[in-house]
Amino acid sequence: MCQHPTFYIVDVFAETRYSGNQLAVFRHAAHLTSQQMQALAREMNFSETTFILDESPTAGAFPVRIFTPLTEIPFAGHPTLGTAFVLQQTVLQTPVPQVTLALPVGPIPVAFEYEAETPRRLWMRQNPPEFGEVVDRELVARALGLALDEVGEPPPQVVSTGLPFIIAPLPHETALRKARLTSEPELLARLPVQAFLLFCRQPLSPENHLRVRVFAHQYGVPEDPATGSANGCLAAYLVRYSVLGDEEIDIRVEQGHEVGRPSLLFLRAARRGEMITVEVGGKVVPIAAGELIGE
Repeated sequence: MCQHPTFYIVDVFAETRYSGNQLAVFRHAAHLTSQQMQALAREMNFSETTFILDESPTAGAFPVRIFTPLTEIPFAGHPTLGTAFVLQQTVLQTPVPQVTLALPVGPIPVAFEYEAETPRRLWMRQNPPEFGEVVDRELVARALGLALDEVGEPPPQVVSTGLPFIIAPLPHETALRKARLTSEPELLARLPVQAFLLFCRQPLSPENHLRVRVFAHQYGVPEDPATGSANGCLAAYLVRYSVLGDEEIDIRVEQGHEVGRPSLLFLRAARRGEMITVEVGGKVVPIAAGELIGE
């Protein structure tokens, strides 16, 4: 008889409870079908829900699947950190230095920083970035309901560390607050992808460096409170173009204020020749646990 999946709800990239990005993590999920996983992700209705397929790692990595309310995706940032946290807390139950997830994009390691044996911050090393199409500034402005001079330089570009986003710099926080993704199908169809990370250099807190918003329409997430995958792409973009004046960064990024879920992400990236390394970190706060009935 299959064990009923237990699930945990955690807030990721959260400095306090009920902030950051919510995540549901299901244990004992190997017997669930893809259709059942998708239905549970719709039921939870968080940006993502994850399913741990095996609690005995294969080649040192735990196999995990990630679903948005609309579809399965090969990689995402806050689900990776949140699932690693649940594995460390509930499966391993010891302060290990690292947990690796086996995802469709490959193994993603998550390192732990502890304080009195409690995880203080988690860091994931993302895959090397791939830089795709440079997107016309006028098209980006129209897609976001902005004037042309409200999209800055360097040019918007598709970047992926496992999931592609258009990274777009905006000159000030007024443009960031004003931005709204269009509902015009013909205009959206001209975009190489429909997921955006927008950033400006006017954070709400003087302790932070950047303020961002993420629209992930194509994944069923109108606006995401905290997006580790997109911020990894941002880190690579910042380094490639030396946006902050250097080819190495160690910064704090705000996200989620516009949707009432203040989030804080830590980005580290460095360029060495043609290689760019990217790490994204943050705190995970446990919220709730339960058991699925009737599956």
